[in-house]
Parts: sequence; structure tokens; C-alpha cells
Amino acid sequence: MLVLIAEDEPVSRQLLARMLTKCGYEVVAASDGAEAWRILNASDAPRLAILDWMMPEMTGPEVCRKLRELKREPYTYILLLTARTDKQDVVEGMDSGADDYVTKPFDTKELQVRLRAGRRILDLQAELMEAREALRDQATHDPLTRLWNRYALLDNLNREQSRAGREGTPLAVIMVDLDHFKQVNDTHGHLAGDAVLREAAHRMQAAVRTYDHVGRYGGEEFLIVLPGTCGANALQLAERLRLAIACEPVAAGGAAIGVTASFGVTATERAAGGNPETLIRLADEALYRAKERGRNRVEWKGPEEQFTGLENLVAAVGQPASG
Repeated sequence: MLVLIAEDEPVSRQLLARMLTKCGYEVVAASDGAEAWRILNASDAPRLAILDWMMPEMTGPEVCRKLRELKREPYTYILLLTARTDKQDVVEGMDSGADDYVTKPFDTKELQVRLRAGRRILDLQAELMEAREALRDQATHDPLTRLWNRYALLDNLNREQSRAGREGTPLAVIMVDLDHFKQVNDTHGHLAGDAVLREAAHRMQAAVRTYDHVGRYGGEEFLIVLPGTCGANALQLAERLRLAIACEPVAAGGAAIGVTASFGVTATERAAGGNPETLIRLADEALYRAKERGRNRVEWKGPEEQFTGLENLVAAVGQPASG
């Protein structure tokens, strides 16, 4: 583990560095508080720091306060070295954000024990962060397809709509429904149906940009949120997605299952004054129209005053080449 030693006295700094190196630590040293602060602000900053109380430029407690104000993760464990033994000084040091302290002249074994305690705390925090991220992933992703779940998807749509309104940029939404999906489950079983859902999700995710939001809206329905995308571009993307899903059968349960999907597309040129519910409603109405007109096609529904002339584009991309 990398450890920062911030000590302005050269002999003490070298003694500390040698002792920590023998104990298996990697050491980075600073000769004053300002240098220590720069090191702790680096992207690869040490997570364990030993700071002398009295240093030029910035004291150890001052470095502690500035670091704690950032509320940064992962946590940095700070141990203060001080010649002060008065209880009030100790309280001041701990109130600054230090986790522990050692009085000078320090005992080598005591310092090693306190550093081991710091490492245990850091290891525990790393485990807690990992568990928290796992819970966050479970709360925001669909367990079957690994796409955004409905809750996270609507949250993303709200945020993108707010940003589009601030920046005056377009925002598009595509509603997708796998055609005759119940027949897949009834004919091939639910495990095969799951495989179809996963593969369809994979094909759609592979066809969009990294900052687009693809999620499972419910059952065999998917919702795609496209920041900075106008209606014409959203229609063209929907057609690419339609072709990607239908390009080849899905192998599942020993069968090759043909899959197609219907698409409803809408967009707003400037999201200011709009709302996510309206976008979803319009996309859903367009999807219903695609189903009514034979499925495996793309349909558009949007405010009449926006994107005039889309009718020709819808006609060009809104239906399969055959059938």
C-alpha cells in the first residue's frame, strides 16, 4: 500500500521512510504541507497518510480539514505526528479530521500497529463500497437483460429532458415491442423467451451510442432515450435497430427463433416546456400504430408543428423491405 509521509525535518522523514519500506509499504514523501496537499489531490493519491503537525506552508490539521471538506471517495486515513501531548491539542487534531495520532518521538512498533488498524479500516471501507455498488446495480438494472430497469430509465429520461430544456437541444424517445413474444414462450418455453429478450437487448445496446439510455420498460417492451437527437435521426436509428433485431434468428433451446420488433418514435426539437410523460405517450401511440399496421415496422408520432416533412422519411424506413 502507498503511504504519504509529510515531514519537514529530513532526518525524521528518512527514518520514517526506511521503517515503512521495511514493513512492505510503498512511500511517497513531502517536505511541507502544500506539497502534501498536492499529492493528496492527485488522481492516484495515497489512501494512507502520516502528517506532521507543524509544517511550513500548511499544518497537518489544515491539510486534514481541506481534505475532509472534499468528502471524497475512496477515504484517506490520516495519522498525525505531534510533539504535543496536551488533551486539548489532541482534541483539536482529531476535530480537524485526523483518524489517529502518534506523539513524538514515536515508538516504531506502536506506529506499525496504528498503521495496521488504518489498513483494516480502509479494507473494510473498500468492501462496503463494493457492496454498495452491487446494491446500486441491482436497484437500477434489469436482472435478465442487464439494461436499465424502468425506474432508472424514467429517472434518466427526466434528467435528459431537464438538460435538453436548459441547453435547447432535441430529445428523442423510441418505444420498442417484440412482436408476438407470447408465442415464443408458448412454443419454445420461458427459458427460450429469456434468451430472446437478452439477445434483443444486446443487439439494441450494440447499435446505439454509449451515452444513449436503453432500458427494459416492462415484459417484452423496451424504451430508448436519445439525447441530442432529432426526429429524423431517431427514425433512422429505429430502422437500424429493427434490422439488427430481425437480421438473424436467435438460437435458444435447440431452435432458431425468428424475432422482429415494432417501433414507435417521437422527439422534441427543444425540450423546454415539454415533459417526459408526453414523450412516452407519443412514442407509445406511435408503437400502437406500428402494431396496427402489421408490426415489424417503424412509426412516428409527434407534435404537428415539429419536424414537418417527416412523412416521407417514415414511409422510407417505416416498414420492412418485404411483407
